[in-house]
Amino acid sequence: MKQGKKLSWKNFPISILLAVSALICIVPFWLVLVSSLTPEADIISYGYSLFPRRIDFTAYKILLADAGRILNGYKISIFVTVVGTILSVAVITLAAYPISQDRVKYHRALNFFVLFTMLFNGGMVPWFIVCRNMLHLKDSVWALILPYLANAWYIFLTRNYYRSIPAELVESAKIDGASEYRIFFQIILPLAKPVIATISLFISLNYWNDWWLGIMLIDNTDLQPLQLLLRTITSNIQFLSSSSNVNAITQAAGSIPSEGIKMATCIATIGPIILVYPFVQKYFVKGIMVGAVKG
Repeated sequence: MKQGKKLSWKNFPISILLAVSALICIVPFWLVLVSSLTPEADIISYGYSLFPRRIDFTAYKILLADAGRILNGYKISIFVTVVGTILSVAVITLAAYPISQDRVKYHRALNFFVLFTMLFNGGMVPWFIVCRNMLHLKDSVWALILPYLANAWYIFLTRNYYRSIPAELVESAKIDGASEYRIFFQIILPLAKPVIATISLFISLNYWNDWWLGIMLIDNTDLQPLQLLLRTITSNIQFLSSSSNVNAITQAAGSIPSEGIKMATCIATIGPIILVYPFVQKYFVKGIMVGAVKG
């Protein structure tokens, strides 16, 4: 019992430090939530605060005025995030395996090819022409997925993790008659769970938060992702608020809680993706450290 008490008191400073760190991380989210429920007049008069003087749901009412489009945007974003993450992880893990093996012929040339795409690109106009005219990625949900399938940085991160796996495992499997596919799927992938979870988190965040592909490749409003819809709403609010020289717009802008809507959009978008963190947290540090350090 005494030993247990000593251990608990020994860990007490660490517990306090972790509690303070957690509070520091939670406070910004709480501030955004409170600001989304604070009337515009209170924000202008008193600034942002952790506790609202009054509670007002006007920002959410305006945001949900066209709830059908918001729900459709959620469906598009969820589909793009789930399918895009699965396909992208498959492409990256498969591409990283051959360039991580010194026994593969031309692996150095393949490494240089992947590295070259990190340093140089054709620019926005050639990329747009290729996507629209050659790949016909226009007004299709695949236009929000395919351009981000392969990421050179994630390929190198995964390759470096593969190299940290003992080569003796692969050699012993080959001696036992295992094929390359069996070695990859039954030996390499199970051992690479940390780096796979890490890149999955990064990729899912990238797909969920992306609005740029929607602007460039999507004209059909029914295919617009959630982020693009909310960006359009926020841009319209900012336009109304900045056009105070026009009397009609001035009256409209005065009744619109522009700051509250900005915060409400953050709340609307951050909820689903933040649920992913608890499932990959235990793999995150190990995956990023080993994948980044091992050469």
